[in-house]
Amino acid sequence: MNSTPPASKLPFYSLLLIAPFFFWGTAMVAMKGVIPNTTPFFMAGVRLVPAGLLVLATAVIAGRPQPKGWAAWAWIGLFALVDGAMFQGFLAEGLGRTGAGLGSVMIDSQPIAVALMAWLLFGEHIGVWGWLGLGIGIAGISLLGLPDAWIMALLQGKFTWDGAELGANLLYDLFQNGQWLMLLAALSMAVGTVIMRYVSRHADPVAATGWHMILGGLPLFALSALTETDQITRLDAANWVAMGYATIFGSAIAYGLFFYFAASGSLTSLSSLTFLTPVFALLFGSLFLGEMLSPIQWGGVGLTLVSIYLINQREVLAQKLQPSSPTATVENLVVQADASIPELAQVSVKLTESE
Repeated sequence: MNSTPPASKLPFYSLLLIAPFFFWGTAMVAMKGVIPNTTPFFMAGVRLVPAGLLVLATAVIAGRPQPKGWAAWAWIGLFALVDGAMFQGFLAEGLGRTGAGLGSVMIDSQPIAVALMAWLLFGEHIGVWGWLGLGIGIAGISLLGLPDAWIMALLQGKFTWDGAELGANLLYDLFQNGQWLMLLAALSMAVGTVIMRYVSRHADPVAATGWHMILGGLPLFALSALTETDQITRLDAANWVAMGYATIFGSAIAYGLFFYFAASGSLTSLSSLTFLTPVFALLFGSLFLGEMLSPIQWGGVGLTLVSIYLINQREVLAQKLQPSSPTATVENLVVQADASIPELAQVSVKLTESE
């Protein structure tokens, strides 16, 4: 058994429980403030590599085993490409074209894709509440990810594919849209979540997380050197502090706290707090960056947050509404315990994701 004292006995337990989501949300705001003075790929690399070194150092100090064998490194390499380079690359590019709060909502919609892939690949149970959450989530993401002009044209029956009203180059318009890039980032993170299940079969998840951040950040630095200029010439002291905050607090410390609580029996509390990340990002984006959302986007935010809650809490909601049986057996308890294991795997995997 784990000899670590219960997390609930820690001083300021409630604040520490909320801290990872606060750090992730505010890190989005910090990154958005730096974007005008640097370049996307460079910032993404800075966000990944130092944090990966910190996580790897923590794994070494804790005595976690290092990856061994070609299978472990092959899965870590794929993990680094998808969840490191692609996720952080799309995130940084999208953040330059959308707000921090809206971007955080898009990123934290990834449980929608994770739930679908887990159902298709692993046969995980979704249930009525999960499917309801998925439906609401698709509607919310549509309101967030598509330009307001497109949505209004659809509602008015004026959508045409000839480009007369909505733009002739559909693909170009999409990739110039920050919300679409954020959606690609969320999908990359969701695929990374699934990949991590295979990674954990061959390597320690903490050590693999550190290595995937380092290996995923190196291509971003290479892309920055080849395609970007003036990465650091316009950065001032405040910008470096903001990037340091996003790296240390928004990545390394937030991940460490998240892992600790996930391993200390606070799984339900963690999953129910997932929606706080975009809430913090929206709040601080409004306060410090003056970001404003359109009414359509606010509607998408509301639907997406409801969706995230329903998907994360689908098992809890199903159990609460299920008629209680006075003759519960040991077999029932074993089935319920087994059902919780995939959820633990999913939450621990989310260490690898960050805003």
